[in-house]
Amino acid sequence: MEENQTSVTEFILLGFPLGPRVQMLLFGLFCLFYAFTSLGNGVILGLISLDPRLHTPMYFFLSHLAIVDVAYTCSTVPWMLVNLWSPTTPISFAGCITQTFFFLTFAHTECLLLVVMSYDRYMAICHPLRYSVIMSWRLCITLAITSWACGSLLALVHVSLILRLPFCGPHEINHFFCELLSVLRLACADTWLNQVVILAASLLVLVGPLCLVLVSYVHIFFAVLKIQSGEGRRKAFSTCSSHLCVVGLFFGSAMVTYMAPKSSHPEEQQKVLFLFYSIFNPMLNPLIYSLRNADVKGALQRVLCKESHS
Repeated sequence: MEENQTSVTEFILLGFPLGPRVQMLLFGLFCLFYAFTSLGNGVILGLISLDPRLHTPMYFFLSHLAIVDVAYTCSTVPWMLVNLWSPTTPISFAGCITQTFFFLTFAHTECLLLVVMSYDRYMAICHPLRYSVIMSWRLCITLAITSWACGSLLALVHVSLILRLPFCGPHEINHFFCELLSVLRLACADTWLNQVVILAASLLVLVGPLCLVLVSYVHIFFAVLKIQSGEGRRKAFSTCSSHLCVVGLFFGSAMVTYMAPKSSHPEEQQKVLFLFYSIFNPMLNPLIYSLRNADVKGALQRVLCKESHS
């Protein structure tokens, strides 16, 4: 058993089985997406750090979401680009497991951060008089650290369970990165425990948080309807709709990927879902928050005006 476990030292990522011209086209396209994701989230981080008006709990959590999105993309896209450029380039066993760990860490952390952000909006709209007292900087930092720590620990559990499995061949992963389920298909042993833990983790970090977000927004919806000022109601809906768009994109694609019956989504179709989940979501998040958020648009205008006058 031990000999078999060490027999596979590297994997080949099959990626997208397309012609060379299409792969080069995808290479250029994903390079643009990668640059746009890094730039967009970098702009969000820059605006939050430069504009004192954005030094609030809401934008503190948004800055962490931007960091997660950049890290998320960096954990998968570079190797996908390598694979498109040179499809036969192998990835080491250690590199593959490391990529799986970081991808899961950022995925879990983003789930938890979205819940924390919905709680922040709930407190701001439903309990405005107590908001500044309850959402202290100490609590905000604690919630952010807890999200990162829980995300890392859950990822560590998955990786620890993978490392106990023997991998004796084949060594071809039918994916564009070392995705958890695709790696498990290559194990030479029963993976029932891994599957149970994946299901439990999905309930814990997908279904549970989504239910909490929905409950928060039901309360927020009725609280917003009670606001007398039309301007106040519009601003509240604008802020919350941005967050809801991000929640819908992230949780929707994640739940279809990990909780839908496997027979309903062939492997090639799952790759497309993962593209949406791991590339398009991080790219769209800055657009959603900048286009639908008056504070972010105002901060961007102030920075641009300041630069033009200097």
